[in-house]
Amino acid sequence: MASSRRVTLVEGGLLVVGFVVLFVLLPHQLMGDDFTRFSDVERLIHHGELSDSRFSLVMPLFSVPVLLIGEVLRTPEWWAAHFNVIVVAVVSLLTLLLLRDRGDLRHLRRVLLILLFASFLTNRLRDYNAEVLTATLVALGLVLVTTGRRALLGWTAIVIGVVNTPAALVAAALVAVAEALRARRFRYLLVPIAAAALIMAEAWIRRGGPLTTGYAGDHGLKTILPYSGKPGFSYPFLFGVLAILFSFGRGLLFFMPGLVLWFARGTRRLIGAPWLAGLMLLFVAGLVLIYAKWWAWYGGLSWGPRFFVFAAIPASVFLAVRLRRPQELGFWENALTLLVLVLSGWVGVSGAIADLSTLDFCVRDHAALESLCWYTPEYSPLWHPLVEFPSLGWKTAVLAAYCALVCSYLAAPVVGALARTLRASAPTRAWAAGWRL
Repeated sequence: MASSRRVTLVEGGLLVVGFVVLFVLLPHQLMGDDFTRFSDVERLIHHGELSDSRFSLVMPLFSVPVLLIGEVLRTPEWWAAHFNVIVVAVVSLLTLLLLRDRGDLRHLRRVLLILLFASFLTNRLRDYNAEVLTATLVALGLVLVTTGRRALLGWTAIVIGVVNTPAALVAAALVAVAEALRARRFRYLLVPIAAAALIMAEAWIRRGGPLTTGYAGDHGLKTILPYSGKPGFSYPFLFGVLAILFSFGRGLLFFMPGLVLWFARGTRRLIGAPWLAGLMLLFVAGLVLIYAKWWAWYGGLSWGPRFFVFAAIPASVFLAVRLRRPQELGFWENALTLLVLVLSGWVGVSGAIADLSTLDFCVRDHAALESLCWYTPEYSPLWHPLVEFPSLGWKTAVLAAYCALVCSYLAAPVVGALARTLRASAPTRAWAAGWRL
């Protein structure tokens, strides 16, 4: 009991201090589309006018209370850049409270520690993007739906998350169909219908028509790539899937390495909520299906696959499952767990300290060389620090050290299990006994 209490205090302390570290030390700033979203909500707050921009107002409206603080303390821009840390903190607290009397809270705490300091989410907390709110709402909704607790509230959260980023409609439809087939209830099919209706209603109110998305004629620049410069969903589907999954600069394999653990039998054997895990993976698959055909599948000038931040959640869950009981896994299974944790830790650290000015290379000369940032390891935002490590100020140095501390804490049980296995191995004992000064 005393040991369990100490673990709770340590992990709770790491989470609380961690949120403070992310809020204070993470290099926050508005980037790219953030400026349009911020302008949209400021126009609504100060002038009572609705913009006709292509981006949903859901996330900006959620941020209004925080932006109003900026009218009297610091600036609205400063609070907007910190908004996603607040979103994740609030949803994390809600999830812990909702599940406090069921399930393994220690497992949930480990999931949160991985998400915050050893996942792609770490980088996405730096700005005012809409994907983080969608990811947290959908994840919370799936937890509520699959635990049978406040299921209506869960579906509502999913609908709001989808309206916030309409491309997620296909992913939500797959989840709803799966749940309808499992429960043999047609009512779950109302979820994507409701989301589509709200998306069209916003488009009608703001842009004059239910099917007016604001993306008409939108296209990229013409480069050496054969399919560049074309609009809409013109990219070859197969190439899109391969790029989203395996490219060095945007591939989920590299930015969410925990996803591969689902294919290991040990993960599926240990996971306590297989249906929840399946729905999360189905949602990720839906995102891949819709974005694979879009000309801007790579997410523009950004650090990593920004449209797929939701995938960091199941990736963290699978890794946390294997960290929970390393003694039940074999040597090579634990070695795989440690490898994935190290890679995930690198994603978190490099995303936290990334010097975003280095991304300017990707858009020089009318983005003629931008594809190098998607496909090659040397210019991948994830691996480029190995070529040219960014200079660290004291804030980013402390942040990187905290990420390393959390990863070391999480890795300790696995390292211990590996060491015990090696010590018990007869070949290891024989090899060690043969050494002399």
